[in-house]
Amino acid sequence: MRAKTVADQLVRQLQDAGVRRIYGIVGDSLNPIVDAVRRSGGAEKGGIDWIHVRHEEAAAFAAAAEAQVTGQLAVCAGSCGPGNLHLINGLYDADRSGAPVLAIAAQIPSEQIGLGFFQETHPDRLFVECSRYAELIGTPAQAPRVMASAIAHATALSGVAVITLPGDIADRPAEGRAPSVPRTGAPAIVPDQSDVQALADAVNAAGKVAIFAGEGVRAARDELLSLADTVGAPIGHTLRGKEWIQYDNPFDVGMTGLLGYGAAHDGMHGADLLLLVGTDFPYNQFLPDDVRTAQIDWAAQRIGRRTSVDLAVHGDVASTLRALAPLIHRKDDRRFLDDMLAKHRTLMNKVVGAYTKPAKQRVPIHPEYAASILDDLAAEDAIFTTDTGMSNVWTARYLTPNGARRFLSSALHGSMANALPHAIGAQFCAPGRQVVSVSGDGGLSMLLGELVTVAMYRLPVKIVVFDNSTLGMVKLEMLVDGLPDFGVDVAPVDYAAVASALGIFARRIEDPADIESGLRAAFDHDGPALVDLVTDPLALSLPPTITGGQVTGFALALSKMVMNGGVAEAVKMAKSNVRNVPRPSQFDPRG
Repeated sequence: MRAKTVADQLVRQLQDAGVRRIYGIVGDSLNPIVDAVRRSGGAEKGGIDWIHVRHEEAAAFAAAAEAQVTGQLAVCAGSCGPGNLHLINGLYDADRSGAPVLAIAAQIPSEQIGLGFFQETHPDRLFVECSRYAELIGTPAQAPRVMASAIAHATALSGVAVITLPGDIADRPAEGRAPSVPRTGAPAIVPDQSDVQALADAVNAAGKVAIFAGEGVRAARDELLSLADTVGAPIGHTLRGKEWIQYDNPFDVGMTGLLGYGAAHDGMHGADLLLLVGTDFPYNQFLPDDVRTAQIDWAAQRIGRRTSVDLAVHGDVASTLRALAPLIHRKDDRRFLDDMLAKHRTLMNKVVGAYTKPAKQRVPIHPEYAASILDDLAAEDAIFTTDTGMSNVWTARYLTPNGARRFLSSALHGSMANALPHAIGAQFCAPGRQVVSVSGDGGLSMLLGELVTVAMYRLPVKIVVFDNSTLGMVKLEMLVDGLPDFGVDVAPVDYAAVASALGIFARRIEDPADIESGLRAAFDHDGPALVDLVTDPLALSLPPTITGGQVTGFALALSKMVMNGGVAEAVKMAKSNVRNVPRPSQFDPRG
């Protein structure tokens, strides 16, 4: 059956691509699309649902989460001018996360473009930097071809595609047939055999090999563990690699970087050869500059852009490791691996464990303790969405992957306020799974209106708030730079009361003895629930390896605080964070 209007035709194309919902806010320029969605009959009848969020930024975040959970195309939309401009932050996050998302940016009437009309912007230019495809539809005949191309770009390149659609064009009669978009599997990028042989020679010659793995190992877990076993290599991982490689891994030595823990840093810096596998880890200051390094990546343009690379292998991780395996000689000397594993156990027991065990009676609540209980109580297949900031530190260190759990964050874009919108998208596409949003009060309050979305759709999202009345990560950054914290305070708010006013089950917890019962009650509730954990605003977390300069900066900031009359606050901060201050033997002299 031929579509009636361009809008009908485009919505039909989205249905054929497997799209079940569009996240957005209605607006006059978007009305033809919204009405076509209405006439599609909704997802239960094979059509598409319209999901009414409270801010278009949340629409883009939600679509990004759906795309990451399902691996399929997800869609968001915004009306002309301010409406689609609000999409941009969430679309940056989606594109950097490799999420196949299509955004419909409605536009002013086509005859008014270029004349300074009310709400005029140029989305086809604005969204170029955060997309793989951004085009303006100028005629009905062009529309289905541009939509097909947008779908193909988003899915084939695992990123964002944007179509700019004037409302009057969307409302015109459709012309021509929509081209089909063939679906294909992910290609295997087989490495050059000479590169594989060079890598094998280097691995065989090295006395101590370490591996640093990113999200790119998700389809090569068994191959990577086999390599580590053969050569006695400790495996460190990035934040995005954690869910794919940490669990059931006898070679795991934790994570490096700002959120890191364990012996990953020491393993990487103590090796003769470091293998960077499926990672584009951006923080070059945490990578060694005096260790021979090899890198495996399916995207050749990423190789060597974070640190100097001695050996480059262009290929997907699974294909590369399979080609490498028969060329590798088994190493009988396991001392390096055993030393790193022993160091990792010590750090986890004496440092990370020490954070939680004495905290059972401490008020305000220590966030590390709360995160450890959250990990124990959450479902085995829970989907966690985590905000950027200190809440991301606690979840990175204390939430345990197991092969079934998923972990979503704004790891590459680093936006605040992503957790709740991500949870909305995850819950819509995975209605049978427990979805847990973990935010600080700063992140939650930034897009607080999305609590209304959760309440409106009765989404059973479990919202956990680490409520410390401060922007903790920014505070930490100031302190290690030798600056007293300024401008980081967040006004105290009873978020449980806010949620209750919206009809959301809520608990506010100030006593650590009540954390377990409060979380259990929220998880047992069959609808949306919020747990407001009032945590220690002075609880900060430094990286696992701290430079002398960072410690000097921290001490300098405390000194300035004292000189400015904040003696009591300086003492409290020192007491709250003494567990993070290293002994002299732990200093990295290169700081």
